[in-house]
Amino acid sequence: MDDIRAAILAGDTPREQFAELPLPEAYTAATVHKDETELFDGMASRDKDPRKSLHVEEVPLPELGPGEALVAVMASAINYNTVWTSIFEPVSTFGFLERYGRLSPLTKRHDLPYHIVGSDLSGVVLRTGPGVTKWQPGQEVVAHCLSVELEAADGHNDTMMDPEQRIWGFETNFGGLAEVALVKANQLMPKPAHLTWEEAASPGLVNCTAYRQLVSKNGGDMKQGDNVLIWGASGGLGGFATQYALNGGATPICVVSNDEKADICRSMGAELIINRSEEQYRFWNEDNTAQNPKEWNRFGKRIRELTGGEDIDIVFEHPGRETFGASVYVTRKGGTITTCASTTGFMHEYDNRYLWMNLKRIISSHFANYRESWEANRLIAKGKIHPTLSRSYPLIEVGQAALDVHKNLHQGKVGVLCLAPEEGLGVRDHELRDQHVDAINRFRDR
Repeated sequence: MDDIRAAILAGDTPREQFAELPLPEAYTAATVHKDETELFDGMASRDKDPRKSLHVEEVPLPELGPGEALVAVMASAINYNTVWTSIFEPVSTFGFLERYGRLSPLTKRHDLPYHIVGSDLSGVVLRTGPGVTKWQPGQEVVAHCLSVELEAADGHNDTMMDPEQRIWGFETNFGGLAEVALVKANQLMPKPAHLTWEEAASPGLVNCTAYRQLVSKNGGDMKQGDNVLIWGASGGLGGFATQYALNGGATPICVVSNDEKADICRSMGAELIINRSEEQYRFWNEDNTAQNPKEWNRFGKRIRELTGGEDIDIVFEHPGRETFGASVYVTRKGGTITTCASTTGFMHEYDNRYLWMNLKRIISSHFANYRESWEANRLIAKGKIHPTLSRSYPLIEVGQAALDVHKNLHQGKVGVLCLAPEEGLGVRDHELRDQHVDAINRFRDR
């Protein structure tokens, strides 16, 4: 790995030389272990510590198959799916690996007693398998996390509909929190040249997810002038949703939990902000068994105060149980609630009268297809949308990075340096970077 790292850091190594570099027999990766799935049994979710379950260890290099690529990973990032994997909630991910392993002899490689996690990366292609023509060793890339087989007809209009659609590094093995990752070649996209390795790695999952959920016709189909309610508007997902709303001529109504997060939203250009801690909305009673419609109403009135009497066109939903009843209530007649996650609980409750009688729509949104991911990455590469990276950890401290996200101790995204020895490396287009450096660093050191 030292020779591979040196070739990448040199910055001028001819591409053809990467194909000649010998591959290691083993590499360092962040894993969870199958024999530890009961490690946190009986504990509340909030008390489960990823530092105890995430291991940084040597693993064998996987076999390269048709249509695949091995990528030297310079940097990765933490997503909530890595937190779920590390605390074995809502289910152990080894069930995903077992089911994938039964699909074919090739996918059997993924069914191992350890799971290499991580759904983001930036790095350099080392090898490509038979049938790969677009990508060559030496190319600097990022990867989106959609893994599909596309042997069924269902996925050929929207690849997210493939019956064998999975999230790489969560429902498959050989993820990005490692020195090497195994991906399908149709996960690869060009690395934005004006970003560092860690900055380029950080948007991946959340940027593509936000694009489909809010912008794409498969999600909110946002248009100019829409009022968009964004929960967690400065967070990993919400930070991109806020940017897309502003960039697309919509008006974001940003819900945050403290003044610092409100300041981040203002620095992006948002003006309508609700600090839910300051205004003390209580959508549920104290024992979390019943909702309070009066609080939905108070929340709706506050939105109208900010918008000049207008209701919400699109709700960017991801907290789930805690907020979903309020989200349905405050959406305008004929409006849309798009949902991609449930970080506060999967069992949603809402008053269906406000949905059916007002012709509102709930749209489910899960990651993004290759085209949507490519468009989202293109906007990053053009400097129209910016990373939300706040800090980075070395790979050896991946457990602490995951704990930060689990405990919501972070802003935006938390990066992880894999082969990159330090932050700040990998910039190729300094002129473009200079134009956007303040926006790139907006979340830093918060």
